[in-house]
Amino acid sequence: MDVLNFLWDWIVPFLIVLTILVFVHELGHYWVARRNNVRVEVFSIGFGPEIFGWTDRHDTRWKISAVPLGGYVKMFGEHDFEDEEEQTPMTPEETAVSFHHKRLGQRAAIVAAGPAANFLFAFVLLAGLFYAVGIPEPLAGIGTVKEDSAAAEAGFEPGDKIVRIQGEPIESFEDLRLFVRDRAGQELEFEIRRGDDDIFLKATPKPVTVEEDGGVERQIGLLGVTPDPSLIGYEPIGPFAAMGAAVERTFGLTTQILSALGEIITGTRTAEELGGPLRIAQISGEVAQGGMVNLIFFMAALSVNLGLINLFPIPMLDGGHLAFYAAEAVRGKPLGRRFQEYGFRFGLALVLMLMVFATWNDLVSLKVVDFFRQLVS
Repeated sequence: MDVLNFLWDWIVPFLIVLTILVFVHELGHYWVARRNNVRVEVFSIGFGPEIFGWTDRHDTRWKISAVPLGGYVKMFGEHDFEDEEEQTPMTPEETAVSFHHKRLGQRAAIVAAGPAANFLFAFVLLAGLFYAVGIPEPLAGIGTVKEDSAAAEAGFEPGDKIVRIQGEPIESFEDLRLFVRDRAGQELEFEIRRGDDDIFLKATPKPVTVEEDGGVERQIGLLGVTPDPSLIGYEPIGPFAAMGAAVERTFGLTTQILSALGEIITGTRTAEELGGPLRIAQISGEVAQGGMVNLIFFMAALSVNLGLINLFPIPMLDGGHLAFYAAEAVRGKPLGRRFQEYGFRFGLALVLMLMVFATWNDLVSLKVVDFFRQLVS
């Protein structure tokens, strides 16, 4: 029964999320390729042997393969690094539908369409989510209480819900922040809901000097608490506001990912935070338990992650192809086939090493390594 629960709670949500995101990514490649009259031979979800599939009227084989950890679109005329002298000459009809014989801009558009589809999908998910349920904002619940803060001195505890301050109703954490910010050094009475009880606490926000835009210094009050991530409210908004919020959130997710990677590269953050498929499966299961809203937001964040990673200039990834095309645009001719072959081999080795490293982090994080150590000790 534990195995069945594990499969249902972790593996099934992970495979559903991954399959949708891979399908969206590869559909971007497929759609732009078809718009540019490129024959698509295979559209595969997963790798390895085919489980089932069908062939459409354009002779594209759509299939589900045995290893559901990715996917690919195989286009007619892609380079396989054979010597051109050994290749069978194409007929004019084949040349017309060959990826390799398309203009540079067309090839670049086809390659870039995969990551672009992931960003667009994230925007659509977020816009629909914000319009349907509203913009998420933390309620006035307390997640942590900082040491030596006004809240700690007054007796606030994690899990408290602030109901009123000085008799004024408080709903969101932003309401709390704004109320406290303008009352530095003033003793305030807080009505708190702690479990099933309502209690009253008095706290005096500590004055702190901050520098605002334009270099102007201002004194504000700080209580010394952070929001409770489990207490989230939703503010209804219209369709255009939802689209604007989706653009802002998609951009925010992109900058957060880039910032985190930059901190790992510079050593500010540990590389142990890099996660692989096992950790994604764990998070997928945990998020799925929190409801559909959380799962959709997680899927949007993962879609941005997938699109962004694929744009990195690493051979084997879409960004590596685009880097080669950029060099081709500068040189006026493609890079040498031998150079591209070695580049893709290097990219494959790098991607495999990163996957092994991330999976090792997953095993350590999930304490699988400790489990096996205990078995042999």
